[in-house]
Amino acid sequence: MYLEELIPGVCLESDKLECKSKLNREDVVGWLKSIAGFANAAGGAFYIGVEDKSNKLIGFDKKNADNERNYFNNQVNEHLTPRPQMSISFLRYEINGTERFIIRVEVPESAVKPVILKYKNIPSIFMRRDGFTNGATYEEIIEMSVKSKNVQYDILVSDEKYNADEISMLRAFYSEHNDGKELKEKALQSLGFYNKEGYLANGAVLFTDHYDGRKTEVQCSVFSGFNKGSERIITINRFHGNITSTIQYIMDFVNQRMNHSMIKLEDTRKNIDAYPQRALFEGVVNAVAHRDYFLDGTQIQVDMFKDRLEISSPGGFYRGEKLGKTYDLSGIISKQRNELITGVLVACNVMEAAGTGFDKITEEYAEADEKHKPYIYSSSDHFTLVLPDLTYLDGVEDSSIPVVDYIPIANGTEMDGKVLAFCYYQAHKASEIAEYLGISNSTYLRKKILGNLEAEGYLIPGKISRATYYKTNRDMVSVK
Repeated sequence: MYLEELIPGVCLESDKLECKSKLNREDVVGWLKSIAGFANAAGGAFYIGVEDKSNKLIGFDKKNADNERNYFNNQVNEHLTPRPQMSISFLRYEINGTERFIIRVEVPESAVKPVILKYKNIPSIFMRRDGFTNGATYEEIIEMSVKSKNVQYDILVSDEKYNADEISMLRAFYSEHNDGKELKEKALQSLGFYNKEGYLANGAVLFTDHYDGRKTEVQCSVFSGFNKGSERIITINRFHGNITSTIQYIMDFVNQRMNHSMIKLEDTRKNIDAYPQRALFEGVVNAVAHRDYFLDGTQIQVDMFKDRLEISSPGGFYRGEKLGKTYDLSGIISKQRNELITGVLVACNVMEAAGTGFDKITEEYAEADEKHKPYIYSSSDHFTLVLPDLTYLDGVEDSSIPVVDYIPIANGTEMDGKVLAFCYYQAHKASEIAEYLGISNSTYLRKKILGNLEAEGYLIPGKISRATYYKTNRDMVSVK
């Protein structure tokens, strides 16, 4: 039996058709380049289980057809970037009363080009021409890039179906920032979260509870001094999860490690955070909303130095130009890189539709002197917001350990005061507390001292990755 018998009217002479009796495991590039070539050209149909040239049906039984499709999907996901928007189906037929299947892969022209085939860390770009697939020319690559430059990653349709139970974290995030209100289904539909067939947009996938891919990866680091090149790295953590958990992770990381200080006024004291909460949150949300999700192998960089915090988002400034060190944050009008992601964050009330996030950052630093004004800069591959540490004054960091006052603690120990003073301005791990106290990081420390202080409400624990950090509860402890 032949392909034309199974599909009447199929054009066998078309340069948009290619057949393989079976996917060659020893030469993956040999058939993957055909998929990439179709996507970079005008599209095409790729049949698996059909003999090349003769178009004779070889086929598979149901189990092997499933295995072949899964292998195909895995190889495409691993080696083609961005993944072409393909339609995969089984075509059934019978031979001598035996059920057989071939696999049809319909590959439309990709909205985002070029589709790159990366194998053994070597990237290649292929183009389909006159029934053959060959390497793309320089002119073809430029033309592909120009045609797809305005396409946004997040609004393209994924191959994942919408499941209302899979966005519980997004619903909780929405409720938290909207006075307990519920995220309505109608709002998701109006945002383009999923299409009429129920398939999620790429950006919507990044909000699902189960998302654990590298598109949202962040790297958070703490340096002992003023730059990366010559200073010791104290901490370096990596994280990837859905967008809401990414925002929360960065906030927790910085909050657990930032310095705190105070200003003595006439009748009271004013606590100072190194980075004002609203400014920090706006900076984190901006980085997540405007990163270039087409760029695989990149991450948001959050770097804490002795005198500042830098939040760098992959993708440069979307208007296309490079920016030098710029203090006029209010004068920057950025264009949305990710329409859907931004729309969801606006609906969650954590972004302004008018793009006034930078104004809020400026407001939070309004009383700071010229040495402590936030600024931005960008290059071709990243956009960076810099928030100065408000507790770092005139080149001398205010990291002194205060004398604290508190009501005696039930079942307390003689070390309680030292722990509360040590953790007053900055959160610390148990091992750091043990080193400061000059004792071992033992069960006694973690349960009898830290555990009791936590149980009585004097210490507030917080987790970053697997580590627990302890911060003094300032409602229970005051500085003398």
